[in-house]
Amino acid sequence: MIENQAKVYPKANQSFTLLIACTAALGGFLFGFDTAIINGAIKALYQAFNATSWTIGLAVSLALLGSAVGAFYAGPIADRFGRIKTMIVASVLFTISAIGAGAAFGIWDFILWRVVGGIGVGAASVIAPAYIAEVSPAHLRGRLGSLQQLAIVIGIFIALLCDYAIALAAGSAGNPWLFGVSAWRWMFWSEIPPALLYGIGGLIIPESPRYLVAQKKEEEAATVLAKVIGGDVQTKISEIRETVLRERKPKLSDLLSRNGGLLPIVWVGIGLSLLQQFVGINVIFYYSSILWQAVGFSEQDSLWITVITGATNIVTTLIAIAVVDKFGRRPLLLLGSLGMTITLGIMAITFNNAPIINGQPTLSGTTGTLALVAANLYVFCFGFSWGPVVWVLLGEIFNNKIRASALAVAASIQWVANFIVSTTFPPLLTTVGLGSAYALYGIAAAISFFFVWFFIQETKGKELEEM
Repeated sequence: MIENQAKVYPKANQSFTLLIACTAALGGFLFGFDTAIINGAIKALYQAFNATSWTIGLAVSLALLGSAVGAFYAGPIADRFGRIKTMIVASVLFTISAIGAGAAFGIWDFILWRVVGGIGVGAASVIAPAYIAEVSPAHLRGRLGSLQQLAIVIGIFIALLCDYAIALAAGSAGNPWLFGVSAWRWMFWSEIPPALLYGIGGLIIPESPRYLVAQKKEEEAATVLAKVIGGDVQTKISEIRETVLRERKPKLSDLLSRNGGLLPIVWVGIGLSLLQQFVGINVIFYYSSILWQAVGFSEQDSLWITVITGATNIVTTLIAIAVVDKFGRRPLLLLGSLGMTITLGIMAITFNNAPIINGQPTLSGTTGTLALVAANLYVFCFGFSWGPVVWVLLGEIFNNKIRASALAVAASIQWVANFIVSTTFPPLLTTVGLGSAYALYGIAAAISFFFVWFFIQETKGKELEEM
């Protein structure tokens, strides 16, 4: 209990709230950076390790299974040891992975280091939205929650830009660069500085006030709440106390209903996570450089196109941040679903009708421009809707009692879905073709519209204790 009921706390400080939210969102930056940095190195990995398409596919996809593991266990760990300590562990995993992947001797130890990084990615994917939601005032929570996705897309953009710059400086990702070390190795080592910065930031920012209340550290919680929301701090702590059930630790069993199945709201979170991935967005960010090369673009042009796509993603996420608390979550998701359905349909038709040369569809002239524009419009539609808004909703829709655990389940399912999409894309490419693959993603986008229409309720402006 708060010992001194008359204590006067400082007024709310929005700059402080923004600062700690941005620090937490560094996990999102590393999430995006770590998953995208392999894009520019894939062709060089084939050559460096004499790898097959199967082992390269594992190098990309097994890291995602590591992310599923990290996401699943991050929630219970965060409930037991705190959000901050979990962030620091994730920082260590990112750093170790970056060093190991860049120094790998063969494809299998490279895969091991990527899995280690994947565990860090999974943990960051759970902790950042949970922490940001728990420290944000209700009227700012949508925008601050969108920082997670903004950080992810900036991380993707910076990773692709690093790939492009390093490959350009060396002439190719497989060529020697600084100190005679292959350029692709420097691509992975470029993750070390932000990984260390994330850990340092975690040592500075305060613990989540809702976690502190659950640990009966209400005086510390009151100090944090006074800085981030101001007003009647004592009443807010009473509300939090009622929802976090201080008498026992949260458990995964809290996610079960009386009949033994998952709570309906957990299924909603799982549905959001599955559909965010099944629309195929990560095909663009994991395989785009070799995808554009496969249809006639050079290595450097393909990498430059991925940089443009990354920049498009950032701009649209900024748009989402500006409007998510004004227009709400549900309208943005519905509009994004419509846009993705249309643009994926255009890409499916374009690639299905492209002439086949040497067994590959080849785009040139107007068709090449149309495919490029449609791909970036698709990223635009995802970027202002399903990219940021899903993370905002996953931080909001679960009540205080189950938030970390439910987020862990939803995020781990998201990584499994990402794994499925990433591992099935190469076989789809060689069997049914690129056009049919995009048609499948377009069907998922259409389904996402009806999922939102029937199952998603608006959360704009609601306090977390109302969920």
